[in-house]
Amino acid sequence: MAADTARPSILRRAFGHPLAWPLLALALLLVANGVFNPGFLALEWRDGRLYGNLVDIANRAAPLILVSLGMTLVIAVRGLDISVGAVLAIAATVAAWTITRMTAGGATGLGPLFAAIAAALAAATLCGLWNGLLVVKVGMQPIIATLILMVAGRGVAQLVSDGQILTIYYAPYAFLGGGFLLGLPFALFVVAAVFVVLKLLLDRTALGLFVRAIGHNPLAAHVAGVRAHAITLSLYVFSGFCAGLAGLLVSSNVASADANNAGQLLELDAILAVALGGSALTGGRFSLAGSLVGALIIQALTTTIYAIGVPPQVNLVVKALLVLAVLLLQTPEFRARLRALVTRPLRGGA
Repeated sequence: MAADTARPSILRRAFGHPLAWPLLALALLLVANGVFNPGFLALEWRDGRLYGNLVDIANRAAPLILVSLGMTLVIAVRGLDISVGAVLAIAATVAAWTITRMTAGGATGLGPLFAAIAAALAAATLCGLWNGLLVVKVGMQPIIATLILMVAGRGVAQLVSDGQILTIYYAPYAFLGGGFLLGLPFALFVVAAVFVVLKLLLDRTALGLFVRAIGHNPLAAHVAGVRAHAITLSLYVFSGFCAGLAGLLVSSNVASADANNAGQLLELDAILAVALGGSALTGGRFSLAGSLVGALIIQALTTTIYAIGVPPQVNLVVKALLVLAVLLLQTPEFRARLRALVTRPLRGGA
């Protein structure tokens, strides 16, 4: 009898965890792929590298994960950054332009690589600073402030590239998005480094508390002595930095920079990843791990759609339905009804 009574409590705690439904959605997507393609979940170690569809999903999701981490913190302080796709395009174009000019001038070795990384991240960070200043100092609504760069950013990138797709013929740069380290894609180590550093800062310092305080009540946080404006500004800068890192990975992986198409609709996927991960779009409550899982869900969904032969034009419709389902499962009212349905047979059996 005690075991039967405890069972609903265990289920309630499991389903009530913020990551429960995103992880369940990701698991179901991977299992569905395994059903349609029996070898989908297989991993193989060959030539000192780990191969498999799971590795490919994680590798392709790396740029989205980076952008989603920055977006998570901006949303946590009641902000929004819809310019991340354009910032990615700017960073990719600046990196490609830098490499092209330096290698054409006779530069060799790793000099062009480090110069391209520094230039791309500096440009992306300046973009984040611009957004932050418009929001914090000028007082614009975040969606309007970042819409300006979303519209103008690709124009800036096309001015840098002279309206051309810049092709990168430089082997060291290809390592960022296509290289392997310890048998795994190097992009995964970039994501892991950013995630771990960010997690430590938020959990082991007062930054996480300050971010939550600003998100819940900016005015009260300011009165309590929290430097809300400085923190908000720094988070927009960090969002730009993350988009710049993503731009390096994307352009490195395809060995080119397309100012017009790189990062298209990335801002929407990043917002979806944050929402799927359980962060509150109204600010205050956020989950870095949830955003990471949300990005993996989006990439796994795209892979699933292509694997089962669904026409690409249906991709957005299926993605919207999945997002609707997961977000419904995250609402307290819907979860309460679902828990009642799950536990009712158990009580009846007892």
